[in-house]
Amino acid sequence: MLRSPVSFSWSSPEATEAFARALAPRLDAGDVIELEGGIGAGKTHFARALILARLAAPEDIPSPTFTLVQTYDCADGIEIWHADLYRLSHPDEAIELGFDEAFENAICLIEWPDRLADLRPTSALRLKLEASDAAGERLAVATWRDPRWAKKLEGLLP
Repeated sequence: MLRSPVSFSWSSPEATEAFARALAPRLDAGDVIELEGGIGAGKTHFARALILARLAAPEDIPSPTFTLVQTYDCADGIEIWHADLYRLSHPDEAIELGFDEAFENAICLIEWPDRLADLRPTSALRLKLEASDAAGERLAVATWRDPRWAKKLEGLLP
């Protein structure tokens, strides 16, 4: 059984997409993935691939940098919230946006989750991404407390 944390790498943007597509069908309402890393680390790239894997038909997946949140209705009726919280000035703004309810009823992909402070769900999967010296490669660390993530990630991580 997998134990947190797990360090691994994706050799290319296509490998990042493949991981996101493989993880997508394993997610349920109430699953939160925190995407950490600097600008250009691959957070939005990962989120787009995961969202596209859950949609009934392809559509444009814009970055939520300026809108803060983009929502998507999946074919199975579960909603996905993709958030970029970089511009949040206070964690209470996340409640005003409806995240308290989304954390229970939707799949949430949260970029810049540190902006949530104490509102960060303890059951979330944290993926910390960073670029490596090799072109296109991403180094990643997956961390979780909730044991359900070990089962969801089984066979996907080294």
